[in-house]
Amino acid sequence: MTGSAPDLAVDGAEVTDEHSASEADVSPQKRRLADLEQEGEIAADYIEGLLDIVDMDGDLDLDVESGRAVVAVVGDGLDKLIGNGGETLEALQELTRLAVLQRTGSRSRLMLDVGGHRARRRIELRQIAIKVAAQALEQGKPETLAPMTPFERKVVHDVIAEIDGVHSESEGEEPSRRVVILLD
Repeated sequence: MTGSAPDLAVDGAEVTDEHSASEADVSPQKRRLADLEQEGEIAADYIEGLLDIVDMDGDLDLDVESGRAVVAVVGDGLDKLIGNGGETLEALQELTRLAVLQRTGSRSRLMLDVGGHRARRRIELRQIAIKVAAQALEQGKPETLAPMTPFERKVVHDVIAEIDGVHSESEGEEPSRRVVILLD
């Protein structure tokens, strides 16, 4: 074909087609990061709408950690959004993931935190996992933990993976799925 390449605007600058920032020029990592940032923004919009509906105040922090979008609602008086044992938080996370799916067409692994609940729970679970692993090693038999959410089980599995002499598996069906700490 002959003729000049059309001009395109990229970040306010004009470039020709042959120098455009096409998808082929963007690395898969950068594209994935942009997708995760978009997930976070969609989720934040959704959560902001929910906060308006329930007349609650909270600031939203967006981040990308460990290959997933993370949205944190920060503020006082957010306990109702966490619920008993984090049940409401888990439900809000699933609804938020569905909102992202609806807008992007892709399933999201987005992590939602409210009022620092997940950060506090990580610390608790780490202590529990270390204590129960020590019991399993001391008594020479497997130990079974109480039912946990997928988030909680992952935290425990990650901690157990760092301890010599034990490993962990999940067993059972939701919502009664639990971690079992086994001897190597």
